[in-house]
Amino acid sequence: MPQRLTETPESVEKTRAAERPPIRCLREEVYEHLRVLMNTGRLQPGRFLNLNALAEEIGISRTPLRDALLRLECEGFVEILNRRGVRVKELTLDSIRDIYGILGGLESAALRGVAEKITPRIVDRMDELNLEMSEALDRSEFPGFYEANLAFHDTYLSLSSNERMIHWIHILKHRLYDFPRLEGFVPEWERESIREHQELVRLLDEGRTVEAADLLRDVHWSFSHQEPFIRRYYAARGSEAAAGG
Repeated sequence: MPQRLTETPESVEKTRAAERPPIRCLREEVYEHLRVLMNTGRLQPGRFLNLNALAEEIGISRTPLRDALLRLECEGFVEILNRRGVRVKELTLDSIRDIYGILGGLESAALRGVAEKITPRIVDRMDELNLEMSEALDRSEFPGFYEANLAFHDTYLSLSSNERMIHWIHILKHRLYDFPRLEGFVPEWERESIREHQELVRLLDEGRTVEAADLLRDVHWSFSHQEPFIRRYYAARGSEAAAGG
C-alpha cells in the first residue's frame, strides 16, 4: 500500500494559500483610484499634483503612489518632471493624431489576425451593438453609446491572443476618451461612426476581412479622414490645443 503522507502545518497553509483568491496589490488599487480621479475630472490636464495631499486622501504612503504614477507616466497620462513634480499631461492635437495612427495600425492588424475566428455569430453581435449605439444616440444617452461603441470593437479584439496589443489598444482609447470622460456628442460624427460600423459588418459578413481591416486603418481610425470631427469634439471639451491646432 502507498505510504500515507502526514500533513504538516506548513503544507496545510500552502494548500489554503493556493485556494485563496488573489489579492490586488496596493499599487494596482492606487493606480485605479488615480484613473478614476482623472476620468471624473478631479485631476485636470496641465495641473501639477499635490502628492502629499493625494497620499493623505487615499490613506497610503508615498511609495505605492510613486509606483502608480510611474505606470501612468509610461501610459502617457502624466509626466514626471525633475525637481518640479508630477503633471497630468494635456491631450494635444498632435498626440491625438499619433494615437489615431497607432490605433488604426493595431486594430487593423488585430482584425486580420483573427479572420478565421469571425463567425456569423460574431458578425451578428457586432450588428446588435451597432444598433444599440444608434438607439442610445437617438436618446442622447452618451454612456450607453460609449459602452456599446467599445463593446463593438472588443467583439473582434477579444478574439486575439495578443494580450499586449489589446492592452495597449485599450490604454490608448482611455487616453482619448477618459480625460476626463464628459457627456456630449458631435451628432454628425457619431452617425458617421455608425455608418462605418455598418460597412465593417457588411464586409465581415461577406468574408472580406482584409477590406474590413483596411477600412479600420484608412477610414475609421484615419486622423486625416476624421480631423474635422475631432477638432469639433475636442474643442467642445475645452482642449485649446485641439481647437487651435
